[in-house]
Amino acid sequence: MRLALEGYRSVFGIAGPLIFVSGIREAGYSELVRIETPYGLRSGQILQIQDDICVIQVFDGTMGLNTGETTVWLERDVVKMPVGLSLVGQVLNGRGRSIDGTPLSFIDKDLPITGMPINPVRRTSPNAYVETGISSIDMMNTLVRGQKLPIFSGSGLPANEIAAQIVQQAAVPGRETDFLVIFAAMGITRREARYFIDTFESTGAINNGIFFMNLASDSAVERLLTPRMALTAAEYFAFEKGYDVLVIMTDMLYYCESLREISAAREEVPGRRGYPGYMYSDLAEIYERAGCVENCQGSITQIPIITMPDDDMTHPVVDLSGYITEGQIVLDRGIHDRGAYPPINVLPSLSRLMNKGIGKGKTFDYHRALADQLYASYARALELSRLRLIVGDDGLTETEHLYIKFGENFERNFVNQRHIHRTIAESINVAWQCLSELPVRELYRLPEHYITEKLGRHE
Repeated sequence: MRLALEGYRSVFGIAGPLIFVSGIREAGYSELVRIETPYGLRSGQILQIQDDICVIQVFDGTMGLNTGETTVWLERDVVKMPVGLSLVGQVLNGRGRSIDGTPLSFIDKDLPITGMPINPVRRTSPNAYVETGISSIDMMNTLVRGQKLPIFSGSGLPANEIAAQIVQQAAVPGRETDFLVIFAAMGITRREARYFIDTFESTGAINNGIFFMNLASDSAVERLLTPRMALTAAEYFAFEKGYDVLVIMTDMLYYCESLREISAAREEVPGRRGYPGYMYSDLAEIYERAGCVENCQGSITQIPIITMPDDDMTHPVVDLSGYITEGQIVLDRGIHDRGAYPPINVLPSLSRLMNKGIGKGKTFDYHRALADQLYASYARALELSRLRLIVGDDGLTETEHLYIKFGENFERNFVNQRHIHRTIAESINVAWQCLSELPVRELYRLPEHYITEKLGRHE
């Protein structure tokens, strides 16, 4: 352990996960500290400096601390993540330590968790798609290498199951051996942590990933470290080892609630719904660590999962995440109640970089046209389903009945795929089976020769 340089017994306040220390000289922002108490050692980080007063966030919580028996030692270092190829297959806690307490071995280096800012001039445009094995994403809201594409989920919807499924199935076609998943769970229960670990072990996904588990019982300060630890490991594998890294983070709502808790302890002026005004820049600091860099074979792709309280897409965490990221995948409670899994509503979902990763030589040459046709037909089907409630079956034409039948078939067979891994070719086949319910004249977004080839009929 690095020797501390100076110790201070001038703790004059404790609030939540924070302690306040006076008289500190030459302290540095984000500097590590060691906190000595009669009951053992704890660690923390300097959060704020004003004159000679430092606000320190304690990683292990402040339970049992008192101002008279606490000594703070400056470590003259910042929080770092140990990285190396031996991390693959490891399950770590939110602070980057092995969850079973064993020390990490064969570590290459320690990297500051603040990350390596990507020079905007060196950023390159994403140009390859990431296959998730989920038709609603791969076909209609394609995830592109280097993109940040969040999943918005209501409480009680199967976001965790979808996250686990993507961990098992995701790959960049043609670069399967240089693909790595980093999974960061924040604020989860022990039961949820056991579900994730058991699922990854049973499917073998644990052998091709790095897994960070921050429990609900862990400190709020550790929750703020977890995504940064995961992204620091991702930058090492992507930009130093040439891997395509997919980082899945769940749940960013719990991360932001920890941010709010610490902000309240600092007595900062609250913003929307009590969240700090700097939450936007804090989230951007995390999300913008995704991307591709010129002359670098690797990349970082992000899928943050965000719970929407009361299914409210205007909630500050959801709203700000939507501004920063490049689209969204929206889980729908109505589709879930109708028994479809994954319950993805493709209409409000969007991948803004989709066109960069699809088409000839990437997926298939009429990918955009097929996705547009599915969108248009499904939107029309939902519109007519609502109209039928007003005018009844007799008020609809034969074609309109066919649209309603298509919409039911689309949800039952295309959206609903259970836990089956579908290739892009299999998704294409299911899409054409659904579209075969409609007359050829209604497939106006598709080139005619593809309709003839796939359906064997023409207008």
